[in-house]
Amino acid sequence: MVTVDEVRALARTLPRTSEHLIHDRIKFRVGAIVYVAFSRDEQTMGFGYPREQRDGLIAAEPALFFLPRPSDLRFNWVCCHLERLDHAQMTELVCEAWRMVVPKFLARQRLGEPGPPGLR
Repeated sequence: MVTVDEVRALARTLPRTSEHLIHDRIKFRVGAIVYVAFSRDEQTMGFGYPREQRDGLIAAEPALFFLPRPSDLRFNWVCCHLERLDHAQMTELVCEAWRMVVPKFLARQRLGEPGPPGLR
């Protein structure tokens, strides 16, 4: 199980990240772009993820991942249940969501080159 504090500790290490409380929801963003957000009860986490890959992610682990609300389907976004998420998965998901919103040179500098398709 992953907590908001664990995600916060990781997000604080990612350049250009800022934390905001918007409508009682914790969100992490770079500039104006949110890459991770929590539900009000902090039981679920939404994160940036390529739209074209999200159906495969959800199909692979439907007990963990789920689609965002219908109004957010147009965005590169997926949600997950924190109680079912392990630390390694969280690290990969948060870092790859951050990678989507920062300049490529910065992502390469911090995380290296993107790995093979999967969780990217």
